[in-house]
Amino acid sequence: MVNHAKYGQAFKHVPIIVLGLLMIYPVLWLVSSSFKPNQLIFSEPGLWPSAFTLDNYVNGWRGFQGISFSRFFANSFAISVLSVLGNVITCSLAAFAFARLTFKFSKIWFALMLVTIMLPYHVTLVPQYVIFNELQWINTYYPLVLPKWLATDSFFILLMVQFIRGIPRELDESATIDGCSQKQIYFRMILPLLVPALITTSIFTFIWTWDDFFSQMIYLSDIRLFTVQLGIRALFDPSGSSDWGALLAMSTLSLLPITAVFLAFQRYFLEGIATTGLK
Repeated sequence: MVNHAKYGQAFKHVPIIVLGLLMIYPVLWLVSSSFKPNQLIFSEPGLWPSAFTLDNYVNGWRGFQGISFSRFFANSFAISVLSVLGNVITCSLAAFAFARLTFKFSKIWFALMLVTIMLPYHVTLVPQYVIFNELQWINTYYPLVLPKWLATDSFFILLMVQFIRGIPRELDESATIDGCSQKQIYFRMILPLLVPALITTSIFTFIWTWDDFFSQMIYLSDIRLFTVQLGIRALFDPSGSSDWGALLAMSTLSLLPITAVFLAFQRYFLEGIATTGLK
């Protein structure tokens, strides 16, 4: 007997699979074209190239002006790791204060913090640039990293506040009776339970910082400070002939770190999203 229910469920997945393939096609084309000779990249729209070459990766990795892409990858890793540490430390402290401590105008400060989520980055770009220019921080990593150490990402603060509010206050009261201070409650109780939200924050921060092009373009002009995104942009020459093979090869390599981070911590990432705000 034919199981119509089983085939019906399988048929429902067909549109999803087709849509998924359409969405991932540009990425597949990027990876495939990175192994094609330059003359075949735009002449062969298919995914399977008629000729393979690794010269694109060799030429792209050499970089330009005597600086290889290893330097650009190291710069991107340094900025991303420092940003992750800054957000994890300062945002968790701010979230603990909003969720557990009682201080004057706490609700007003929390509301103001939420308002900053709705402000587009471009609105605050000019005043921030003026401030960083007065501090002589232009063409340094300070404008990219230092704000992360001042708990400026309100989204992550809100994420952790909702997570901490889901932790029973009875645990805090029991710890207080046992003689724990607020500092000890944070380090010994809240922080270990906050691990899923911290990993979610780390993943988002790493991906957003690694993929950030606009801020890096605004504040960095020294080629020795270039990140991967700026290095890839420098390979493109709108006024002349660009080495498309090298550009696509380096673009493919730039996807590997964020893909590896997401796959390695996917379980914690989903757990942090699923449990945030639950009582």
